[in-house]
Amino acid sequence: MAYYEKKEKQIEQQKKSQMSTMRNQARLKVLRARNDLISELLNDAKLRLSRIVADPVFHQGLLDKLVLQGLLRLLEPVVIVRCRPQDLLLVEAAVQKAIPQYTTVSHKRVEVQVDRGVQLATDAAGGVEFYSGDQRIMVSNTLESRLDLLSWQKMPEIRKALFGASANRKFFI
Repeated sequence: MAYYEKKEKQIEQQKKSQMSTMRNQARLKVLRARNDLISELLNDAKLRLSRIVADPVFHQGLLDKLVLQGLLRLLEPVVIVRCRPQDLLLVEAAVQKAIPQYTTVSHKRVEVQVDRGVQLATDAAGGVEFYSGDQRIMVSNTLESRLDLLSWQKMPEIRKALFGASANRKFFI
């Protein structure tokens, strides 16, 4: 009799273990699907970045702001700027506009060199990268890096907008 009770308990434990495993697998499957959806959404956003630079007037204004912001973030006396080959003339114009603005805001002089030897990939969406004169400090102000930073910072809001508020996270959005 005790033998059968022991076997019954073992079978019950196995059932509980199997149910728990199945629940966890289902939960992981849902999480994978959610992550895949978010990855797809971010990849779509990266593809749309190339449309932003299609308008030359908007693109020049954007580069003007990105260059000034990069100089102000770096605050170095010598700065090397890298851009896509097709943006070279636009970036050179943006640098010429940004130097007086930088000097006014920071009260420092800056020497900016646009790197013609090493450039960003032609298939990149756009933007610029800044290096200190000794190339030890780098500030990436490319559209892709800005999208990555924004998506990382806004991930809780993105998840809430796509999937609703999480019942498990009271402290988060």
